[in-house]
Amino acid sequence: MTEGNNSAIRKFRLPQKSYFVLLLILIFTLIFLPMMQTFNDLLTRIVMNLDVYKYVQTYLVPAIIRMVGVLLLPLGLKPVVAGQYLSISGRREPLLIEIAWNCIGWQSLLFFLLTGWVGLQGDKYSLFSKIHCWLIGFLGTFIINILRITLVVLTAFYLGNTAASLVHEYLANIAVIGWLFFFWWFAYKFVLEEI
Repeated sequence: MTEGNNSAIRKFRLPQKSYFVLLLILIFTLIFLPMMQTFNDLLTRIVMNLDVYKYVQTYLVPAIIRMVGVLLLPLGLKPVVAGQYLSISGRREPLLIEIAWNCIGWQSLLFFLLTGWVGLQGDKYSLFSKIHCWLIGFLGTFIINILRITLVVLTAFYLGNTAASLVHEYLANIAVIGWLFFFWWFAYKFVLEEI
């Protein structure tokens, strides 16, 4: 085999490893989703006992709710933000939704960090391109979470709380995994530069 062919083979090992990790996360997410909800509840209670969540609830949640409100404006809805609550009026009776600190996407951030840890190991890529990759990944994960919360709010407004719970509990995880598949394809294709 020529050196060019060896280089091409090496180029695809790391992405395949990352995609394999993503596929495993997706499989385990779908299989263990009911248990994950129980685990999330347990982890939520632990964090609440440590009072760590208060900073996120006080500073980050209202900002995220305002961003969701801005996305709802062009749809003809009239969102009003009050702390961790979002009130929507428009085509139906006003709807009041509480968005708690544990609903803003910390699980997707963990998924991103896990795949980033696997996908960016070693010194194959330049530090500058790795930093770009991390920044794009964090920003994209943040945007996906804002869109996910907006979708849950819209579902609650138009279809009710049961449908919104299904979207919140199940579709959100699948959307995050889909984002990560797209992100790592994009990162390996356009962002990461080999040394």
